Amino acid sequence: MDLITIDFETFYSKDFSLSKLTTEEYVRDPRFEVVGVGIKVNDGYSEWASGTFEQTKEYLHEFDWANSMVLAHNTMFDGAILSWLFDIHPKVWADTLCMARSLHGVEVGGSLAALAQRYNIGEKGTEVVDAMGKRREEFSEASLDKYGDYCINDVELTYKLFSIMAAGYPRQELKVIDTTLRMFIEPILDLDMGLLEQHLIAIRDRKDDLLIEAGVSKESLMSNDKFAELLKKNGVIPPTKISPTTGKETYAFAKTDEGFKALQEHPSISIQALVAARLGNKSTLEETRTQRFIDISRRGILPVPVRYYAAHTGRWGGDDKINLQNLPSRGPDGKTLKRSIIAPDGCVLIDCDSAQIEARVLAWLAGQEDLVSSFRNGEDVYVKMASRIYNKDESEVTKDERFVGKTTILGSGYGMGAVKFQAQMGTFGFEIDIEEARRVIQVYREANAEISGLWQEAQLMIRELAKGKEKSIGVPQVLEPVGDLSAVRLPSGLLMRYDDLKGVNDSKGMEYTYKRRNGRAKIYGGKFVENACQALARCIIAEQMLKISKKHRVALTVHDSIVCCVKEDDVEQAKQDIEMYMRWVPDWAEGLPLDCEAFVGRSYGECE
Repeated sequence: MDLITIDFETFYSKDFSLSKLTTEEYVRDPRFEVVGVGIKVNDGYSEWASGTFEQTKEYLHEFDWANSMVLAHNTMFDGAILSWLFDIHPKVWADTLCMARSLHGVEVGGSLAALAQRYNIGEKGTEVVDAMGKRREEFSEASLDKYGDYCINDVELTYKLFSIMAAGYPRQELKVIDTTLRMFIEPILDLDMGLLEQHLIAIRDRKDDLLIEAGVSKESLMSNDKFAELLKKNGVIPPTKISPTTGKETYAFAKTDEGFKALQEHPSISIQALVAARLGNKSTLEETRTQRFIDISRRGILPVPVRYYAAHTGRWGGDDKINLQNLPSRGPDGKTLKRSIIAPDGCVLIDCDSAQIEARVLAWLAGQEDLVSSFRNGEDVYVKMASRIYNKDESEVTKDERFVGKTTILGSGYGMGAVKFQAQMGTFGFEIDIEEARRVIQVYREANAEISGLWQEAQLMIRELAKGKEKSIGVPQVLEPVGDLSAVRLPSGLLMRYDDLKGVNDSKGMEYTYKRRNGRAKIYGGKFVENACQALARCIIAEQMLKISKKHRVALTVHDSIVCCVKEDDVEQAKQDIEMYMRWVPDWAEGLPLDCEAFVGRSYGECE
């Protein structure tokens, strides 16, 4: 298989560029133009080609793409051009930007210039600045040649980066990168324009009606007390925080407060409208998302922008300004956006969700054998937890009590305290006093002593990593500490990094922090266990996704689920295949009881 390194240079201007538009908008825009392209086959000489669209297409089709791996830096962009405009579909997609994120952490600069400097392989040119606003025909022969040299240098830098980073890079992760990129570069999902337009009208009508019914001015909305009352009237407990100046509890209504940011994505459009009004925004998040979906639908089918290694733990994330990882699922209109995502004619979608995977990984990693057995035997662990909390027989547990048990199992496994637990219950409409919250947390910890012990072991591991030493925790040989890098090697072969890990003594004892792009972040035993469980869940989902992709088209991955597009005639067999693979356990996770549930629908929103 050949390696073809590629880099497109395209027309851009002050108002038309990737800094102003999404990749999908930019490439599909009528103003888009390829000025030229640089190509390198294996370790051969790099070439620069510039011509009309037809000339460029003819030139590109001379290469054996079907038997090649295509490499670029930010392959979402270059791959979209190859696929959407030139109908070129290589055997494998590779990306040095994706690789850099996984190797050096999502906080590290991933630009080609930054990476070239990091590896001391050369310097990226600046000729692209002189190309602003210039169509291909507006370049002189000399300036076009100079631009070509700039492009060739980028191709060479990308090739050198790949040569360095590929050494020892897990081959399986290269396949994960390819599968992730295909969701965007080779799209298959469509959008229901009619449903989206109806939804947009309904959102705007309801928003206007709500603000009229509220009977308050914008000035009144800026009053914390009045805004809190409006939230309460709409069934939402106002988020609170401890004021850093007074040390007392106050409303968390600042735009940077996590609780307030969560309200912007509340499943109720009414709540979104109130928050948007307070912020002075003309549109709610739901309104903006719906309009963006409509605009994409007008340009073509839906490319799925899923960012590889978007999080510290290696999980995927949203990209290109349409975060499909957090589309709402609750409320009267919660699933409308999901319902607007549809399979092509003759096909259906299968959404298979890994059931409680983090809770299962946590119990297995900690050696909480009774909980592991409950998962393995298909018992209702939420009812069992509620039974302990309320000291009653499992058969007598009510629906609300089961919900408390569920929230406790899913939320308390990483050392959550009573105050945070009380606030979390409040976001779900369950008001409990602080003493009850403390009691529930205590019941959980007593019932899951091995999990509580894992937090303490993780705290000791952090201490040793900060000293450059190594200490393992949990199931042997699953999380391998790398002391000199302040990191832990995951089963994928990649590292979960805590760069510049340091401990500082304060009034509360030793506090550990590590370096992030925007300052330093705290890390402690419970938080590390949360990171580890999310990272291990991601490793499992990635391996399962690769197995599925050999037989069925993976269209999307969201958190712990995989969405496939299959022909209607093949749906029963495909559903069996996908569920089988989603229950498959990697060798390194022997004894971990996994389960899943698959749903079939014409639209993504029907698959629930």
